[in-house]
Amino acid sequence: MPPLQLPELEGYSVRLIEDLRAFRVMVPNGEMLYSERFIDQKVSDRSVEYFQENDTLDWKSAKWGDIGDEDLANIRFSNIKWQHDRIKMYGKPVPLPRLTAWYGDPGKSYTYSGINSQPNAWNKGLLYLKSRVEEAAGAEFNSVLLNWYRNGEDHLNWHADDEKELGRNPVIASLNFGETRDFAIRRNADGTKIMIPLGHGTLLVMRGEMQHHWQHSVPKRKAVKG
Repeated sequence: MPPLQLPELEGYSVRLIEDLRAFRVMVPNGEMLYSERFIDQKVSDRSVEYFQENDTLDWKSAKWGDIGDEDLANIRFSNIKWQHDRIKMYGKPVPLPRLTAWYGDPGKSYTYSGINSQPNAWNKGLLYLKSRVEEAAGAEFNSVLLNWYRNGEDHLNWHADDEKELGRNPVIASLNFGETRDFAIRRNADGTKIMIPLGHGTLLVMRGEMQHHWQHSVPKRKAVKG
């Protein structure tokens, strides 16, 4: 069984899909595909390195959460164009509690929380991961938002991926590398919550009407240091 607990209520179920080494998780108004070790250890380790390689700091020992925006801007990352966006709250710019990067097909811009992102061109590493995910999900993807949670203080607030650019019932796939983080989903109708641990190499796919009936978040976890 997957390491998540479902309510013992009508509309919730889970079954194993042996050929994918994954579980199909059914919830009211949606479904998920969960594969705890979708990407093997070697490729997952390389992915963490690939995302963080740069010309300035030792990615293994750097305390990324302590690096200010000015210093971050002077670091040339080898593979990913990381940035630290800001959103307006009460009229003031507030930095996001994570770093981000947007990659995708030409013209696939994305606007969320008032931030408009133009796509960086796909690179070899991201295309490899994209192809693996597409095969498992049975869907094609035209873009990806990379979120770098530098430690357990970095997080993602409750929201749904319901922007018009994503279509009516989008298929949303997430791959996690590095430290295990909780991925929380919450049903709009009754507040039912489910915690889903995303570990090193875990794949989670959301589909159906989930973005209209559920929200998701990555809550703070102070015990997480990496």
